[in-house]
Amino acid sequence: QVQLVESGGGLVQAGGSLRLSCAASGRTFSAFSMGWFRQAPGKEREFVAGISWSDGRTYYADSVKGRFTVSRDNALITVYLQKDSLKAGDTAVYYCASNRMVRGVLRAPRFYDSWGQGTQVTVSL
Repeated sequence: QVQLVESGGGLVQAGGSLRLSCAASGRTFSAFSMGWFRQAPGKEREFVAGISWSDGRTYYADSVKGRFTVSRDNALITVYLQKDSLKAGDTAVYYCASNRMVRGVLRAPRFYDSWGQGTQVTVSL
């Protein structure tokens, strides 16, 4: 069983930067990919970015492409989300998740079987 813990959220001004971390733990770790999702009040959870664990290939939602960067640290079993040029629309609870069900980086939340508790990111005007 994989346990995920997000950290790094907080309050930041528009145009600023923030780096989120997601640390995984368990007896063993095995996943096809890790994903970052976000959910704002009254909205559905949406895919933000993902990374293939085996080769590090990354994928991004159009709304964050060019501003967010996802990376991984194999030794620490940690994934990161570097967020630059933040906008008010980026305000949400951010979740990391692991996909051990389907090969590849997938956008739909239903493909991810383990989730962290989320970390709040608030972007001020």
